Amino acid sequence: METIQEEIRRLCDEKGACILAHYYVDGEIQDVADYVGDSFYLAKMAKNDKRNTIVFCGVTFMGESAKIVNPNKTVLLPSPDAVCPMALMADKDEIARVRKEFEDVAVVCYINSEASTKALSDICVTSSNALNIVRKLPNKNIYFIPDNNLGRFVAQKIPEKNVILNRGFCHVHTSITADAISKAVWNHPEAEVIAHPECTEEVCDLANFIGSTKELIEYVEKSHKNEFVVCTEKGVLHEMQKRAPQKSFYFVGAKQICPNMKKLTLEKVRDCLLYGSGEVFVSEELRVASEKPLERMLSLGSLISSDSK
Repeated sequence: METIQEEIRRLCDEKGACILAHYYVDGEIQDVADYVGDSFYLAKMAKNDKRNTIVFCGVTFMGESAKIVNPNKTVLLPSPDAVCPMALMADKDEIARVRKEFEDVAVVCYINSEASTKALSDICVTSSNALNIVRKLPNKNIYFIPDNNLGRFVAQKIPEKNVILNRGFCHVHTSITADAISKAVWNHPEAEVIAHPECTEEVCDLANFIGSTKELIEYVEKSHKNEFVVCTEKGVLHEMQKRAPQKSFYFVGAKQICPNMKKLTLEKVRDCLLYGSGEVFVSEELRVASEKPLERMLSLGSLISSDSK
């Protein structure tokens, strides 16, 4: 009798489907996926893979983004109720107000947002490319939505820009406190602190390294250090342990698990392949409007990658 993992892979072959999984979903789901990565990598793979069906193991904005740039593909979400709260934390009236106040402003939209927000933006970014893309923009004024902490991080790194901040936040990353980190370092004095830029300023100030999910994973793999206090969602532990099994990782946040990412299960992945459930639909008008900033990100992001080689 085949295991559920074998059943999922067989169904993928039968239906011409590929599975994309974010680092924050459970490790058993990552292990059956064709591609595992952060938001930028998965956006590229959704675009580049030639199969006609995408099973996106992540929250709703991820599946929505995949559908926007792949209108002729079927995009399935194993758990359509897995919604990122931060994706809802940008206001169209506030965007309009900022555009009116700052004539040359570029509305820079973190990919963690709804299609309706992307449609009101000039370009999308992820945590792995935000700095490079904002540097490349000709605009002096940048309205960064929805995440306040990533926007602040960008503002600090690029002081020549006037970065206008929004009030959005990730509840997982803001649950991590400087006090908890200090206690962890006291207990593990050889440990380095690594943090995602969605963390608060107080946490980032204590970090030895700040980077995107992918960059944090690569950092611990290459570092000469053997212990790390990890300030991001616990799902990264699966990949960190695979790449650096001899190293130790400590998590200190009271709520360092994203409950929406953890709604995904192997059973839900199998069922969406079996029944075609959780299909993502985006109206053509909204798709066209929200595709422009996503495509601009993918295009400019690729140029930056080529320049850095």
